[in-house]
Amino acid sequence: MGDHFAAAIRRFRLRAGLTQEALAERSGVSVSTIRGMETGRRRNPQLASVRQLATALELRSAELDELLAAAAGTAEPSTVPVPRQLPAPPAPFVGRLEELDLLDAAMRAGSGEAPTVVVSAIAGAGGVGKSWLALHWAHRNADRYPDGQLFVDLRGFSPDSDPMDPAVAVRGFLDALGVEPDRIPVAPHAQAALFRSMVADRRMLLVLDNAVDTAQVAPLLPGSDSCAVAVTSRNRLSGLITGHGAHLLSVDTLPDTEARALLVARLGTARIEAEPAAVGELIRLCGGFPLALSIMAGRAHTHPHLSLAELADELRDDALDVLDDADPAASLPAVLSSSHRALTDEEAEVFGLLAIAPGPDTGLRAVASLTGCDLIRTRTVLRRLEQASLISRDAAGRYRMHDLIRRYATTAHAPADEARSTALRRVLAYYTHTAHAAARLLDSHREPIELGPLDPACPTPALPDIPAAMDWFDTEHRNLLAAQRTAVTQAWHRTAWQLAWTLNDYHYRRGHRQDQLAVWRIAVDSARRLPDPGAQILTHRLLGRAHVVLGHHQEAIDALNQALALSEEQEDRALQAQAHYTLASIWPDGRRALEHARHALDLYRGLDQPIAEANALNAVGWYTALLGEAPGSGKADDTARRHCQAALALYRQHQDVNGQAQTLDSLGYIDHHSGRHLDAVEHYRQALSLYRDLDNLYEAADTLERIGHPHAALGRHEQAREVWCEARDLYRRQGRDQEAEEVQRQLDRLPADRSRMDGP
Repeated sequence: MGDHFAAAIRRFRLRAGLTQEALAERSGVSVSTIRGMETGRRRNPQLASVRQLATALELRSAELDELLAAAAGTAEPSTVPVPRQLPAPPAPFVGRLEELDLLDAAMRAGSGEAPTVVVSAIAGAGGVGKSWLALHWAHRNADRYPDGQLFVDLRGFSPDSDPMDPAVAVRGFLDALGVEPDRIPVAPHAQAALFRSMVADRRMLLVLDNAVDTAQVAPLLPGSDSCAVAVTSRNRLSGLITGHGAHLLSVDTLPDTEARALLVARLGTARIEAEPAAVGELIRLCGGFPLALSIMAGRAHTHPHLSLAELADELRDDALDVLDDADPAASLPAVLSSSHRALTDEEAEVFGLLAIAPGPDTGLRAVASLTGCDLIRTRTVLRRLEQASLISRDAAGRYRMHDLIRRYATTAHAPADEARSTALRRVLAYYTHTAHAAARLLDSHREPIELGPLDPACPTPALPDIPAAMDWFDTEHRNLLAAQRTAVTQAWHRTAWQLAWTLNDYHYRRGHRQDQLAVWRIAVDSARRLPDPGAQILTHRLLGRAHVVLGHHQEAIDALNQALALSEEQEDRALQAQAHYTLASIWPDGRRALEHARHALDLYRGLDQPIAEANALNAVGWYTALLGEAPGSGKADDTARRHCQAALALYRQHQDVNGQAQTLDSLGYIDHHSGRHLDAVEHYRQALSLYRDLDNLYEAADTLERIGHPHAALGRHEQAREVWCEARDLYRRQGRDQEAEEVQRQLDRLPADRSRMDGP
């Protein structure tokens, strides 16, 4: 009797929305008596008290009979609805192990607080798999919630309806919990209170799918920590996190391995293994979007005569059309459109502009330049787009837009031609001016170029020193390459070659040899379209140098001879000297190289260009040393040393650190080949220290390789091994495989005994 009666009295009280105290006041039965009845400790209740409670609870005659029978111990327990509302689990479901573990941990987080979890896709909007994840987890953990599972699609971003009124969701929950219609209060707040009463102390799971904002979710949250709630939304629902202690779980796109597993699950192993290249292309084009992958798998399934390669070609040509469908639930453009419609005009405008920004990611200042807004306003709008899951922000504060979302934005909210051109001019001016300032920090003695005006709306950063400049280049490198391509597309040829100029020293120091060649090829083509002989000479000369670094002998000669011919046409001694100086680096035998170096030195003398003269002095010293390696070449060594010492004095006088490092390296080489190994080690160490201060890893690798030779000559095999290992690793990172292999051969020739040997 006790359990049946206790359950009945508690059920009727909760249905009425009354606390034990309120029922006591209304019925005249004491709180302790009511508590004893509900806990089962009071096993023989007075029938008069039972009738008083029935009257206060406004029970119908059948319900009174049920309660009296339960009190007398003759009734079976009434059937209390246990809702099982979860939709069918998603199939197939792959991966997401980390996210499932995080959900487990969040749902178990307790200490009396309701474990409410927000599942939000930061790196993407709809279609990233939030609902699939929530439902998969809910089915996997349904047994932890024996009192039922409630589910509602709040239609926050439905393509064909407005978001659901939370009062409608509450009413649906009350119906599922068996509350009779005439017992449901009229006022929405009273219905929400009744709902909370009905689920209080019950172990239930609520899945609130596709919520639009916190205001829609808050009325649906239980008041008891016995329940758990999973909320999915394209918005971050920050109010739910700050106001209700919710845990945030960000759902990103699938990694390639899980994307492939999804395709295997849908199409079978045989079909996937038959076209590995096409599968890789499909995965790349879908970018890890589960909805996009599922749409393509569906097309492959319904069109078995089409190869996966053909489907990949279609997707590459027109992704949005291929991923569209009459069924909004199976259409990526429809899903993204519902997020787009929720934006304000300002947010939509910035969304469209971000889609045309050059490069894979964008910093705050670049976005401000693109949009013409101040930093504060820009940050505010970006935060809203991030909350809407249309862009993501990484730990470094960089903003990214998924490729498929970018494609959608370029069609759904493409800026007008004039607005597009203005925005791109601003952002390219931002990149060019900032890169120019950074390049001047790397080499303050380099002759600057004349840039176009900078819009006051472009907030360029302050770069205080060389490390800051190199860090900025590291961060923006891919965007600068993209900016140059954008300049070419827009026929802004002056900007195109100037961006190559700004990247020159950075590429050289980082060993980005292929990128260096690519930007100077573009620069030469752009300069050719301008009535600017100086730009044409400069771009040909630096294209030649890029070929030299890659060992492209004939290509370098062609480019540098073109630069020399153009400079002779202009009768410009300085430009001719620059061309000869760069031509010197081509000739491996040293004799032609020395001729060009001496010619450059002769031209520079009298031009009052001390740094350029020092460059030529060092070149003459270096190539003289190369020619004097044979025994008995002491006179050549003296000549080489004298020229390099003169160069070093000029560099120090004018505080050119990079030039000092190059000349100290030359002196180390001369010392080693003249038998002065201790002096060689000291000169190399000084050069290496300066290169590291300059963050010039390209030259540092060469100096590390060279310093190993005097170490080995002195019998310091461990020191030689240490520097050669470091040089080999740097060469490998820079893609300089031939140099890395040569250093490895030198390492292999060192004595096998690694014990340190003291030198003289």
